[in-house]
Amino acid sequence: MAQGLSEKELLKLEVEQLKKEVKNPRLPISKTGQEIKDYVEAQAGSDPLLRGIPEDKNPFKEKGSCMIS
Repeated sequence: MAQGLSEKELLKLEVEQLKKEVKNPRLPISKTGQEIKDYVEAQAGSDPLLRGIPEDKNPFKEKGSCMIS
């Protein structure tokens, strides 16, 4: 994307990006961390990674086995 641009043009793009980023609202990690924790705990009941997937709804379960005799 930045191929063919001079160093001055690249720096100008970087300054423009930083101007956009400085406008983003910032919150302390103490607040956002608690919000993330609360969300994860609220969703834990329906999380298949924590509860597992019921055998009848598991698309990856083995359909059968193969025996070599």
